[in-house]
Amino acid sequence: MKILLVGSGAREHALARSLAQAGADLVVAPGNPGTAAIAENRPVAATDPEAVTALAREVGAALVVVGPEAPLVAGVADAVRAAGIPVFGPDADAAHLEGSKAFAKEIMAAAQVPTAKAHVCATRDEVEAAIDDFGPPYVIKDDGLAAGKGVVVTEDREEALAHASSCLAKVDGRVVVEEFLDGPEVSLFCLSDGAAVLPLAPAQDFKRIGEGDTGLNTGGMGAYSPLEWAPQDLVRDVVARVAQPTIDELARRGTPFVGLLYCGLALTSRGLRVIEFNARFGDPETQVVLARLRTPLDEVLLAAATGTLAGVELEWDDGAATTVVIAAPGYPASATTGGEIAGIEDAEAVDGAWVLHAGTALDAEGRLVSAGGRVLSVVGTGPDLAAARATAYAAAARISLDGAQLRTDIAAAAERGEVTVPPQR
Repeated sequence: MKILLVGSGAREHALARSLAQAGADLVVAPGNPGTAAIAENRPVAATDPEAVTALAREVGAALVVVGPEAPLVAGVADAVRAAGIPVFGPDADAAHLEGSKAFAKEIMAAAQVPTAKAHVCATRDEVEAAIDDFGPPYVIKDDGLAAGKGVVVTEDREEALAHASSCLAKVDGRVVVEEFLDGPEVSLFCLSDGAAVLPLAPAQDFKRIGEGDTGLNTGGMGAYSPLEWAPQDLVRDVVARVAQPTIDELARRGTPFVGLLYCGLALTSRGLRVIEFNARFGDPETQVVLARLRTPLDEVLLAAATGTLAGVELEWDDGAATTVVIAAPGYPASATTGGEIAGIEDAEAVDGAWVLHAGTALDAEGRLVSAGGRVLSVVGTGPDLAAARATAYAAAARISLDGAQLRTDIAAAAERGEVTVPPQR
């Protein structure tokens, strides 16, 4: 099958790897040096609906897969779908579920989806009233797209207000102030064809830059799957109480959601709560979830894009996967790019490991260099979580990038059996 994959990060490299393994003939726009090894990269702007549609026609794509959120919000899926080409990714109206946290709260309220209490604020006075209502820890979220870094959770009232002010300073800026949710977080991807919902395997990611979940929020510094500590009925519960009602509500409004509904969840002392929705595969969770998927990915995504998802069953590897992100110096505050990267071939010589490109480029001399905040995502697999972690870190140790950052504690608490769901109250 000829597939056009839109995007350029580690998520897209992970998708490309799985699609290539399924035998797909791939074109990636714009892609990265990693996808260039398994597909044809084309220098087309991912957020340009007309250019992406023209490229899909040119290459004769039987399916277009849109990876990142920005092209979805920009209407890339709308344009491709209007051209009569099957596309995996929601229209802009449905992708507004990620483009606006306020809209997501509206949908959750209408669908009776359990989530944190929240206030949508457009002024600093409203923010001050909201945070004083909830008390610390303060949770402040930018209403718009922020590449996973628009959230601040802090005990410091002034820090909370400073972040809110920076969000409000944007054009039409708004913030969502939420109550703090206790308990471990879970990411669950749910495929939808606009009506049916098909869940993938749960994963857990790590947003903070520092060891022990300290420091600034990032786009994600690592992830693992499966979650041995999660309740056995978690996936069924999320589909029944979160994903299916959300898909049904969007369909009722005339904006059917075709693509990937990312459910960011907290398992709290008061039960399941939704932290956020995204309208696409999450990064870095995609890297570990797809590492365990055995069903050909091209068939699954085509079924979602063509309304035939009902009845599809997925097969999973019984083992585990861990991914560790190697980030540029200074990330996430101000990443320093252009550093030379070495050791990827040595890393991939580790049995059960591979390296996915996130923010890389070739310089004028053909050297591989960093070109973004998150540079590489190193995946390790094994029969259990301990083996998967050991593999990922053994591979990551073979990669060199001056000043690079990585967390050494990804999935460590889970390996030690220290992740627990708080008792219900």
